[in-house]
Amino acid sequence: MMLIKQFPDISMADTLFVFALEAEAGNVFAQMNTVFTGIGKVNAAIALTKAIHPRKPKLIVNLGSAGSQGHGKGSVVCCTRFVQRDMDVTPLGFARYQTPLSDTPVVLEYGHMIPGLPVETCGSGDSFEINHGDAPYDVVDMEAYVLALIARNEGIPFVCLKYISDDAGSEAADDWSVQVHLAAEAFQRVLFSAPS
Repeated sequence: MMLIKQFPDISMADTLFVFALEAEAGNVFAQMNTVFTGIGKVNAAIALTKAIHPRKPKLIVNLGSAGSQGHGKGSVVCCTRFVQRDMDVTPLGFARYQTPLSDTPVVLEYGHMIPGLPVETCGSGDSFEINHGDAPYDVVDMEAYVLALIARNEGIPFVCLKYISDDAGSEAADDWSVQVHLAAEAFQRVLFSAPS
């Protein structure tokens, strides 16, 4: 099991698997220590914060679906950098994506890589983005940024894997509806299958 190799001192019981939706977990993660946050950064922040204190995980693993124009549908990528893509206070003189009066950098770097997976930057926001052009991120979702921020602030190791469900283009919503149900099996292959 790759997670065990990556974190030999952390048991599955001490690992908290975080999903936005039950559909992303399927039956694969049914018997594991999971939390379903709901969609969006606010829901994710509330749910993870509430789960951390009673469960005291030694590792947080965020698994979920995402869009990407650089990776094909069905790919799994590892995100170790995060941008709050809907933060825009440029009229007050702040840089795009910068949170005013915060020491958090525009690109939050936090997370462990999983060998063999592409490493990307994830832009999280409370919108279903369909064209991110020249933005400083390659993958789009709606929760990962805040999950990484909380894990960093709590000093808990963090892994973020995203299953590419759509190309973040005009057909993204239809593609997501079909692909989201395939995510759990893809995560199972990446995390728990013995290398060949």
